[in-house]
Amino acid sequence: MKREQFSSSLGFILAAAGSAVGIGNLVAFPVMASKNGGAAFLIMYAIFVFFICLPVMLAEMSLGRHTRQNPLGAYTEIGQNRAWRTVGWLSVLTPFMIGVFYLVITVWIAGYLGKAILGQLDQLADPEGFGTFINSNELFVYMALVVGLTFLILQGGVKKGIEKATTILMPTLFIMLIALVIYVLTLENAMLGVKFFLIPDFTKLTGEVLNGALAQAFFSLSLAMGILITYGSYIQKHDNIVSAGKTVAGLSLLVACCSGLLILPAVFSFNPDIEMSELSTSSIGMIFMFLPKIFLALQADIGYFGASFIAAFFFLLVFFAAMTSLVSIIEVPVASVMDGKGVSRRKALFILGSVMVVLAIVCALSFGRIDFLSQLLHYGGVDKSFFDVIYDMFYETILPLNGFLLCLFVIYRWKKHNLDAEICDGNSTFSGSLLQKYVNLSLGTFIPGILAIIFINTVSTIYFGKNLLF
Repeated sequence: MKREQFSSSLGFILAAAGSAVGIGNLVAFPVMASKNGGAAFLIMYAIFVFFICLPVMLAEMSLGRHTRQNPLGAYTEIGQNRAWRTVGWLSVLTPFMIGVFYLVITVWIAGYLGKAILGQLDQLADPEGFGTFINSNELFVYMALVVGLTFLILQGGVKKGIEKATTILMPTLFIMLIALVIYVLTLENAMLGVKFFLIPDFTKLTGEVLNGALAQAFFSLSLAMGILITYGSYIQKHDNIVSAGKTVAGLSLLVACCSGLLILPAVFSFNPDIEMSELSTSSIGMIFMFLPKIFLALQADIGYFGASFIAAFFFLLVFFAAMTSLVSIIEVPVASVMDGKGVSRRKALFILGSVMVVLAIVCALSFGRIDFLSQLLHYGGVDKSFFDVIYDMFYETILPLNGFLLCLFVIYRWKKHNLDAEICDGNSTFSGSLLQKYVNLSLGTFIPGILAIIFINTVSTIYFGKNLLF
């Protein structure tokens, strides 16, 4: 079966940026930054993006382009043993399971978008509104719509599906984000939020904060999910990987900055005396419980229709970000089934989609509707739902492990000279450059060391309730 390809480097960049720009980048990051030093946190985040995350990005894209394979195929082809094939399976299972809970969150966003369009701001801002919605049968109507749209995009393949969708959604997302920033900055007391976000306070940069900034950078760029290996396998042979990687990292950082200039000014316009401790760093808490109160309060200034329009505009923005990420996540296992079993894209989508939808329904039922699913396990001193278990296991725990194993695989199994040769194809200046030396050194030493520490501490913190570092 002939390998699909992006039609241009721009197509790849927009698709990769779509996977990187998710709901965490848009909503949780600004509050995390404001609580932890403002611009000081932003500076550290930028340093981590380019000095820790970029080498991993280049490694993933190079591995994918060289093998023309999904993660399982890449690890199997180069690893040549059962252990590395197991790592490949883990790299496919991880995005599949992350896709399960991300599908549920995307459905929530779609539901809130629908309610905002219908002008139901009072329901959105109701403290009990979120709990009521996620336990209603209405949820499954929105799930059908999201699943159908996701299937439609992925069914189109790389060029006519993923690339076409992201070339429409990503520029639209950027335009909408900038438009919302401009509007929010005109609100009363908005500059208080800008001040909170842009004035650095380096005294707040503790070890725990730096760890949070690194985790945010690593996860927000969709690293270790197999996405960039899969998308890398669709890159044309002589495209400039270094330039593409820098552009994706830069776009992710730009969105983080713009989201800070959107969320924080909006918060302070709503309540200029608010304490940062009152805000949740959780994307779910901010999107579904706090921000709707701001939209409802806007009615006093711009009226019912104006407030409903702004709310719908915001949720459409977040929905676009969620959809581009969801499509990227699901493409990894879809490509793996297509490559491994030689089946058509449609058949792979039906097989995986059926299983994913069933698991997503189970997740959706684990918020109080079925007691067994709502209190599935108990660890770290806390009862965990089915949704929580998937999130903790695959997003929080296995991702840094996958990143650690990827670094070891690329440098010590695939070897540095093969990585260098692949990156040089399309960028002859990489050979002998300072960047080449840094990529080789970092991937072979301190980056896997940092990821190993994060993995061990995550396991200790989540499952045993003991933070080993802070």
